[in-house]
Amino acid sequence: MIFGRVKPLDAILATAEKRGLHRSLGAFQLTMLGIGAVIGTGIFVLTSEAAQKAGPGMMLSFVIAGFVCAVAALCYSELASMVPVAGSAYTYTYAVIGEPLAWMVGWALILEYALGASAVAVGWSGYFVGLLAHLSSFVPFLPDIAIPQWLAVGPSQGGLINLPAVVVSMLVTWLLVLGTSESAKVNAILVGVKILALTLFIAITLPAANGANFTPFMPTHLSGVAGAAASIFFAYVGFDAVSTAAEETKNPQRNVPIGLIASLGICTIFYLLVAAGAIGSPLGAQPVMDAAGRLLDPGTPELAARCQQIIAGGALEPLSCSKEALAHILRVFGWPIAGNFLAAAAIIALPSVVLMMMFGQTRVFFTMARDGLLPARFAAVHPKFHTPHVITIVTGVVVTIAAAFAPVGQLANYSNSGTLFAFAMVSIAVLVLRRTDPSRKRPFRTP
Repeated sequence: MIFGRVKPLDAILATAEKRGLHRSLGAFQLTMLGIGAVIGTGIFVLTSEAAQKAGPGMMLSFVIAGFVCAVAALCYSELASMVPVAGSAYTYTYAVIGEPLAWMVGWALILEYALGASAVAVGWSGYFVGLLAHLSSFVPFLPDIAIPQWLAVGPSQGGLINLPAVVVSMLVTWLLVLGTSESAKVNAILVGVKILALTLFIAITLPAANGANFTPFMPTHLSGVAGAAASIFFAYVGFDAVSTAAEETKNPQRNVPIGLIASLGICTIFYLLVAAGAIGSPLGAQPVMDAAGRLLDPGTPELAARCQQIIAGGALEPLSCSKEALAHILRVFGWPIAGNFLAAAAIIALPSVVLMMMFGQTRVFFTMARDGLLPARFAAVHPKFHTPHVITIVTGVVVTIAAAFAPVGQLANYSNSGTLFAFAMVSIAVLVLRRTDPSRKRPFRTP
């Protein structure tokens, strides 16, 4: 039966040697790709949602989500060092467990990468529209520009199409067609911008943090911390895209584990420092309650109405209410220029997350096509740019359509479900391979 097949590891490696992609990436570039994939909508946009669910306890939520990803990263590192080819969780599942689950993982990765890229594009659009609306405060000689509601959000939010999200998705698709090393160079610059912006945020907020804001630490108890961890998980989604670049990496047995673990470690440290600065700000991070003292769910009309009441009463906009949380905190601290810079940095740098997620998706599709589970045409490599241009364009169309019409929260939830399924299959593959092929060389061995 065709759906009972397992593709041996040696056959996978032989195929990659014959029809492989150009190896041009080192450990530093892989780490930058990982950071570029991870630091994005999660920390820039979802911080306010985490505050509403867990209050100051969101720091513990970051630790929980990071631990889950760290364990998965160790499993990815072992398999990527053994099988340094494109395809990530799909390839590992095909080699160890079989074709039916590999097929399922391949399509689950669409939820992780393609819809994740769409979610980030929608998050980027919100920052972009917001900065244009306050353009005169950022660049005095320019007027404020208001993008009409019907062009700024999708149908579920009262609009027609999210035009900025469409534009950024198309630009990233074009860049990916041009080449991997070119994309990596642009990505490294954008990662530098993000790190600079977050470092500025930490430098301003941490020294002035108010320790009293950390009490009560878990106002919504462990259930709230767990709920926030589920949302924050999206802030880590994408690190595994490093493993999809294994076939384009020099010395992948050494460099892929370095890229996976280093990028995840750096991002976790940044997240905890940013969360501490946000909690210690004058806004604090206590959840917004209704008039009866009941917790309101994030993203609901009830919370939006309560936020309007608080602001109308002359109080500062709570952290849970802000659509651009980190920039809002800096403005409250009395650093409006730094706040505007951070908003601009988010606009400049978030496309790197779209780029990395789409990069991962195209490499999974490329490998599925090479294995015969998708039309062979999808495995075509451009004669000049040496990239899988056909599947890159197809993926770009899917990402663009989803970004144009779907809300960010729904896209993030879909992305999380695909990611968790892929993590589970990779972990199972490590256990199975230890039993079925214990003598195979493992350049990296997870505990």
